[in-house]
Amino acid sequence: MAKKIGILTGGGDAPGLNAVIRGIVVNGTKSGYEVWGFMDGWAGVLNGNAKKLILDDVEQIHCKGGTIIGTSRTPIFPKKGKSNVDRSDEAVKHLKEMDLHALIVIGGDDTQGEADRLFKDQRFPHVVGVPKTIDNDLRSTDYTFGFNTAVQIASEAIDRLHTTANSHHRVMVVEIMGRHAGWMTIEAGMAGGAHVILIPETKYDMNDVYKVIKDRYESGKGYTIIAVAEGIEETSESKETDAFGNVKLGGVCETLEARIQEWMIENLEKPYPEFKFEARSVRLGHLQRGGSPTAFDRILGTRLGVQAIELVKNETWGHMVSLQGTEIKAVKLEDAVGGYKIVPDYRHEEAELFTGL
Repeated sequence: MAKKIGILTGGGDAPGLNAVIRGIVVNGTKSGYEVWGFMDGWAGVLNGNAKKLILDDVEQIHCKGGTIIGTSRTPIFPKKGKSNVDRSDEAVKHLKEMDLHALIVIGGDDTQGEADRLFKDQRFPHVVGVPKTIDNDLRSTDYTFGFNTAVQIASEAIDRLHTTANSHHRVMVVEIMGRHAGWMTIEAGMAGGAHVILIPETKYDMNDVYKVIKDRYESGKGYTIIAVAEGIEETSESKETDAFGNVKLGGVCETLEARIQEWMIENLEKPYPEFKFEARSVRLGHLQRGGSPTAFDRILGTRLGVQAIELVKNETWGHMVSLQGTEIKAVKLEDAVGGYKIVPDYRHEEAELFTGL
């Protein structure tokens, strides 16, 4: 009888998830395993809701965004300051009732943190991880799938904003995903030619932002594109948190828009009496997660899925597959969680050569 492998996708979706699932199912099936997908992340484990995945289920899914087995932000261990409910016993019970040989967990810091705790308490130690975060902020891996697609989407949006901002002589504030790290903002900002890039890792002064706007206006370049990471300030339209205790972000672009608008009216000289200075904001939000993955993310996701099965075959438990240079290697889960990979100073200094800030 074939050994069973369970897989789940947790946290936010990312282009390339289906490529990972396809890689796992194809390599797993051809290696003699049965692959079962838990529906909607850890929630599927808690509810005992799983579906057997066969080769026909995954044909061509690597071209599609999202995840065919759904996802959720559902913890199984208690979270400091959020939930004191420990549901790990339920999770382990269902994993053992299914007679699983191994569990492959696809997710970011929160999801992999659950997997690491499950491995360490030894109630179900046959755990393997696949890194997933659209922010590219997970430690111990050079790049995560979905990031390349998201940067492409954000840079194309900035490309489009240049023409409309220039036509109307506006300042456009573009909010890009990035809670703890500004990888997506700095790469999309550089690719799209933003004039100001603001990321969580680097402190900024609004007076410096105003100077860029004024200098551009006075030199005849009557518009400015400002790329901002959603996590640059501890502000949000609400302080609502998710199940892992993370504040739900979004809205910093509107805050900056209002401040810049007020400053422009008071500090810039109108070219003619009827002219009205305007700042506008665009929150890209979930647009960055949607749609088909780029070729890079399809290939990376596929390779990670294939190699996750190799970790199972070699019984390399408590490890995560990781992109190191151009190779896929195994790293300990504990080395990947509990912190973030942030943008180093030299990357921001490179960007500053092409921006005013």
